Amino acid sequence: MTLRHRFLSAALAAGLLAGPVYLPAAALAAGSDIKVVVNKVPITALDVSKRIAFLKLQRKKGNLASLALDEMIDEQLKRVEMRRVGISVPDKQVNDAYVRFAAGNKMKLAQLDQILNQSGVTPKHFKDYIRMQMGWSQTVGSRYRATSGQVSEREAVRKMMEKGGGAKPTATEYLLQQVIFVVPAAKRGAILGARKREAEAMRGRFSGCETTISFAKGLKDVTVRDLGRVLAPELPPEWAESIKKTQQGGATAVRETDRGVEFIGICRAKQVSDDKVAQLLFQQDGGGDKAAEALDKKYVEELRAKAQIIKR
Repeated sequence: MTLRHRFLSAALAAGLLAGPVYLPAAALAAGSDIKVVVNKVPITALDVSKRIAFLKLQRKKGNLASLALDEMIDEQLKRVEMRRVGISVPDKQVNDAYVRFAAGNKMKLAQLDQILNQSGVTPKHFKDYIRMQMGWSQTVGSRYRATSGQVSEREAVRKMMEKGGGAKPTATEYLLQQVIFVVPAAKRGAILGARKREAEAMRGRFSGCETTISFAKGLKDVTVRDLGRVLAPELPPEWAESIKKTQQGGATAVRETDRGVEFIGICRAKQVSDDKVAQLLFQQDGGGDKAAEALDKKYVEELRAKAQIIKR
């Protein structure tokens, strides 16, 4: 699956660095007015005004009020669909992306916050947008992989061999084990630090997947999950870099997640060449982009067709 939703465009970055875009005071004053109701959820004039400011930062042209309203409607529909299929994006992922954006544009977080506040976008609106793009990409990806329109393994092999001079492509196949130090949401503030120290201690003793379960038996609320065979192109984005730089028999750095504190053990890593690898690499290389983008558009159209949208 290669639907690479870039939640920040180059134009947006350029717009942020160029300076703030101020909204008229009248638009802010009328912010509490309801512009549209989507499946009984109201979208206010203030919501739309923030998106208009955001579109200005992206240097979009045309009727920005209409475009902003349409985007807000679509995002509300997507938000509900994401909940329906069980996809959520943890705050930490969103905050990390926000920090990366600031760093990538040579700004301190305080500078980025200030620009977004002065422009009328606000950091919260920007982060909500980041969360939506990340979550919706996963949602469409899940549906894409489940559709019959996905490129077959045999066809992908043929295309990759044409591009690569006759040899099947290779990728690293991992056998992985996930270790979760569970932290209940209600106790997160009180015990997260202690759980992280426990996880770091166990990670320090990790020397292979055979002994993990015995280590975990003496610890409270620790879950060990065998993740099975995972090819490099299938690795979750939030873990991929850490897994790839960890040697076989080692463990990734400890990460805070919405479940608690986790690390991944690398039970085995080896190079493989098969039809599934070709399929995944073909899709990552852009072969599946057009089909995925068409599916994205169709998905939203279906959600709109079933929705109750009342404009005021």
